[in-house]
Amino acid sequence: MDFSSLTYAVEDRVAVITLNRPERLNAIDDRMPGEIRRAVQQANDDDAVHVILLKGAGRAFCSGYDLKMYAESEGPNAGVQPMPWDPMIDYKIMKGFTDDYQSLWRSYKPTVAQVHGHAVAGGSDIALSCDILFMAEDARIGYPPARVWGCPTTAMWVYRVGAQVAKRMLFTGDLIDGREAAELGLALEAVPEDALADRVRAFLDRMAGVPKNQLMMQKLMINQAFDNMGMANTQMIATLFDGITRHSPEGMWFKQRAEEVGFQQAVKERDSGDPIPEGREGLRLNR
Repeated sequence: MDFSSLTYAVEDRVAVITLNRPERLNAIDDRMPGEIRRAVQQANDDDAVHVILLKGAGRAFCSGYDLKMYAESEGPNAGVQPMPWDPMIDYKIMKGFTDDYQSLWRSYKPTVAQVHGHAVAGGSDIALSCDILFMAEDARIGYPPARVWGCPTTAMWVYRVGAQVAKRMLFTGDLIDGREAAELGLALEAVPEDALADRVRAFLDRMAGVPKNQLMMQKLMINQAFDNMGMANTQMIATLFDGITRHSPEGMWFKQRAEEVGFQQAVKERDSGDPIPEGREGLRLNR
């Protein structure tokens, strides 16, 4: 297949998917989610592949959705509808992206994320959809839009670290480094960045020696436990809520603020810890 936002290669039983927009820190464009799904399907259809590695080119794993254009452009766009808005239009778009990322979770072949730099916002949705995470010790992961203008549509935080830690992450929007992620069980291991690729490769080689049918059975069995806990219903609610966050009074304030001062400055203000205007206060302040 031809890909524009990633590269695909097979190396000794391992399919390597590399997010490849390094000039934008591998930010998610309109094509990346579907290309991830197609690459995963290609690996599942290849009898020579036993396991799948997902990593990022350049300085980061993935910096999240490439929202600068959507946030800064004046007026409605694909991410923000005019009022009154239609939640089902937004849900259809975002559920498609959620399902694309979850192809990593549903893949019959195990998926491993190799995280360096940042895996933030939508980038954390992608990383947490993999079966196993390895992180560089100084890599950072989290979901800052939980403060305003986002809800993680895959809802994987609660399934990876439990309710209390998931609440800690999403009530604050904080980022944690690879060391803390490993301590919390979010990452399997954290190692120095210069040792990350070799450590991951050793693990992949160990796993790739197992017959494909054995790997598939173990994965299906474990994933069924998550299905029994209602993961699909949780993701439906999370994806609906994600659309609401962008159309709430606070979400509209953030959009207006990004138009006025630029997306990066609006994000800096959002993540500073200062109180975010509630209700229609922010819209009045923006005027």
